[in-house]
Amino acid sequence: METRHKVLIMRCDGYDPDVIGGIIKEGMEELGVVPTGKVLLKPNVVIAHPQLFPHAFTRKEFLDGAIWASKARAENAREIAVGERCGITLPTRWAFKNAGYPEVLKKHRTKAYYFDEVKQVPVNLKSGAALRNTMFFPKPIAETDFLINLPKFKAHPWCRLTLSLKNFIGIQDDRHRLVDHNVFLEHKIADLQEAVQPKFIAIDAITAGQKMMLTPTPFHMGAIVMGTNSCAVDTVGCHMVHVDPEDLIHLKHASTRGLGPMNIDEIEVSGDFPLEEVRERTTNFEFCLETIDKYFSDGTNLRCTVGKFPEKHSSDYCWGGCPGALQEAMHLFDAFHPEARQTIKKVHYVVGRVQGPIAFEKDEKILFAGNCTSWKGEINGKEVTINSSYKPPRAVDERKTKTNDMLVKTLATLWSCFRQRKSDYVHAKGCPVSVGDHVHYLSMLGKLKNVNFDPRIVVSLNIDYWKMRFYRAVNRWLTDE
Repeated sequence: METRHKVLIMRCDGYDPDVIGGIIKEGMEELGVVPTGKVLLKPNVVIAHPQLFPHAFTRKEFLDGAIWASKARAENAREIAVGERCGITLPTRWAFKNAGYPEVLKKHRTKAYYFDEVKQVPVNLKSGAALRNTMFFPKPIAETDFLINLPKFKAHPWCRLTLSLKNFIGIQDDRHRLVDHNVFLEHKIADLQEAVQPKFIAIDAITAGQKMMLTPTPFHMGAIVMGTNSCAVDTVGCHMVHVDPEDLIHLKHASTRGLGPMNIDEIEVSGDFPLEEVRERTTNFEFCLETIDKYFSDGTNLRCTVGKFPEKHSSDYCWGGCPGALQEAMHLFDAFHPEARQTIKKVHYVVGRVQGPIAFEKDEKILFAGNCTSWKGEINGKEVTINSSYKPPRAVDERKTKTNDMLVKTLATLWSCFRQRKSDYVHAKGCPVSVGDHVHYLSMLGKLKNVNFDPRIVVSLNIDYWKMRFYRAVNRWLTDE
């Protein structure tokens, strides 16, 4: 009989690193996990700030305990390091600093790999189910012998949940990260597993996140979830918050490719926190899976028209692209300026292929978002044609992607805003248009304070940006040597 994958759910009510370390070490022992060779711990640090974004990332105490447990269990480990790429264009070292990671790394004498500062190397994918034959990854990912995945248990507005599988989005640098980050996002998440799979997973579910990914609402779950197979761990995670694993599309894709089970009957669920008891605690766990035309329908001057999308598997909505980026951008404004939804000037957001007239209001500014968006009609008495420039995955060469550097992207978007400042409408190009670009466009059209220049972050962010540019140049020069 085939051995079933085991997943542990352990109680942990607080962020005491010694307690967390003991629980993770105990889990490693029960699962027979022995880190060897080049060991790399990958947390989730999509964005971090103690006041503005306190619940979006794997907590420093959790990382502290995980490093200690990994060292305690390791045999013949040549290196134990921590690596991550935070949210698009933000310097990872800035996110690490705001998460409190440097003191943990110093305590354990552990090296950090900032994936935006290291060389990116091609990795061939062997599965015929993958969107492309080659993907690019940071060299430390390609060379790791033992990957330890440390996700944050969070709801996700595009993918429903971000657990072990979804955490892999953070192993690609900016230039390649947004490739296929559209209606194919769920496929891309499964593709990432073909490059490297974790040999141990420990999920920070002590304080879980509800609704959004960058600004989640905290939910005390009081658990650590551990396992050795991503599909098995994510299946259990689904059941913990009353989600049918079949509805987690990237999990379904990964399981179909033979990467692990998604049937709870094929998984041995153990630990000191029974699944049914967890489910009782999470009855009111909240998600946010509304389309933007419904989500922004009341209480704000932001109106949305959603058309059709070019791929048959998701023709009605692009869950992984521009619409979700709009939601996250507005939540960023909420974090910095809670009054933003009440003070935004009238903006009409249009995405997808829309046919027929749109009832624009005379004083609305119009944002057509994304390469796939198209429309022909009249705006304030003038004929306007918006043409689609969408390309399917096979027509996008991952070797020739454009830069997504923070400064370059910011200047390009601000210049676009300036050139079109007197126009009734703007067409923002991209597939997808990033969260950061949405912030710039909404700031211009909706007359909101641009969060990128908020005094609480602008100095430290730019200092770490230039540090990133310096160390990236040095590291890649040394690698080429």
